[in-house]
Amino acid sequence: MRPMTLFLGLLLPLTSPALADQPLAVAAVTAQETPSRNTLSLTGEIRAPESLGAAFPTGGRLAEITVEAGEEVARGTVLARIESVQEAQALRAAEAQLAAAEADFVNARDEDSRQSELFERGAITRSARDNAADRLAAATARKAQAEASLDQARAALDDTVLVAPQDAIVISRRAEPGQVIGAAQPVLELALGEGYEAVFDVPEGALTVSPSTPPTIRLSPIDRPGVSVTGQVSEISPLVDPAYGTVQVTVTLGSGVPGLTYGDAVRGTTSQTAGARVELPWSAIASTAAGPAVWVVDPETMTVSERPIDLWHHAEGRLILQSGVEEGEFVVTRGVQLLYPGRNIRIVEGDQ
Repeated sequence: MRPMTLFLGLLLPLTSPALADQPLAVAAVTAQETPSRNTLSLTGEIRAPESLGAAFPTGGRLAEITVEAGEEVARGTVLARIESVQEAQALRAAEAQLAAAEADFVNARDEDSRQSELFERGAITRSARDNAADRLAAATARKAQAEASLDQARAALDDTVLVAPQDAIVISRRAEPGQVIGAAQPVLELALGEGYEAVFDVPEGALTVSPSTPPTIRLSPIDRPGVSVTGQVSEISPLVDPAYGTVQVTVTLGSGVPGLTYGDAVRGTTSQTAGARVELPWSAIASTAAGPAVWVVDPETMTVSERPIDLWHHAEGRLILQSGVEEGEFVVTRGVQLLYPGRNIRIVEGDQ
């Protein structure tokens, strides 16, 4: 037991009140404001400024898609078809119905003309003449109805063929032949017009935009960092994603990137000047239940107090503060683990 007794005896002086009251030797720096730049690098996706989900107005089984992703199509180009057996049969039936209605109309018209002539010569009664006119009116109505039915049948058959509404580029295929699709369900995504834009999910507040001088973003394909193109921030969504705390930022590209197309991943990089902010070494930060904090020295009493801080950005080995520390204050940078509010300290290492 003698070794244990000796060990406890060595520990007792370290925990004595007299030793705890002695000033703790720490390192500290004077907080200084310096012009800060924030370099932001994020991964986004190339999209079309204006796109359209091309869809059939009616549902059915997809028979074929005639185009591939990346293909340029002209206005009126057939893009896809759905099975149209029933629509074709309905069209033939409507054509036959119209042919019969037209024949009845011709017979009724001729009969009405003949009865009118006989009535004018006094050869028939007014009743006979009126009956012929009624038959003509009924035949005319049946013919008009048959024509309307034929127009509907033709429109239904046309609806089984999807055509490009204008010159476009196929971004992607959203369905494949054999798949049963619903009415208005997009089967192709088309890029309308020209141009490219990149869309990024950016942490809220990480990017500031001046309406007069929007930041310039340099974009490169993920697999080809040596190839780049520049663009400008054109829109920042006012909505924050509640799950990730990000906002959607849209960058308009001045031109396309060779070999890059819609849907490809890109890396965007920008650097912003944020004005003068206090910078501190990483070693100054202390973790608390309420968040990050630092220990600030009162130069009159040489005691410390814990100060919550808001971080704006972090660089290699440095913290850039949003708020919490004023220029000229002393901040402990070494020995923070041994501090508590009101503890006496002595600075053995100054500004670094």
